[in-house]
Amino acid sequence: MSVAVAAPIQAGTWAIDAAHSTVGFSVKHLMVSKVRGTFDTFSGSITIAPDGTPSVTAQIAVDSINTRNEQRDGHVRSADFFDAEKYPTATFVSTGVRPDGDDYILTGDFTLKGVTRPVELELEFNGVNPGMGNGPVAGFEAKTVISRKDFGVDIEMPLEGGGVVVGDKITITLEIEAGLQA
Repeated sequence: MSVAVAAPIQAGTWAIDAAHSTVGFSVKHLMVSKVRGTFDTFSGSITIAPDGTPSVTAQIAVDSINTRNEQRDGHVRSADFFDAEKYPTATFVSTGVRPDGDDYILTGDFTLKGVTRPVELELEFNGVNPGMGNGPVAGFEAKTVISRKDFGVDIEMPLEGGGVVVGDKITITLEIEAGLQA
């Protein structure tokens, strides 16, 4: 099914501007709070077909994780979690988009730690701005929740009184600015 995104976005390839975008996440810690972090190295593009249908590809360097705690980040890079040395990149390739009220659902294949699974992202198109002399920019926000265990990140760290140190559900939040390529 082909669904066009809001009409004001011009056909062409829009490159994600990492300096003005964020790839963030949160996960339950000790069953009562959340640890939040970002991936500081990522890239991608959004290609808008002449009929307005988008396709998205993105890559995330998993070793660029930043939770503001180097010891924790090192552990998450290890084979216990991401095994970043063996699987340095997480990827997303869209497979479709459909309307959801005023917003959209972007479907695609997400690969993490060598495991590929379909995901759905709640997508908000924030519009297009003429930019600051380098051509138009478009803004998007997207969110999804994945199970880390579905992607082979299945470390169990049980607590004495029940529960686990690290929750299974990971909320991924994207704030993306992309520029139209000439």
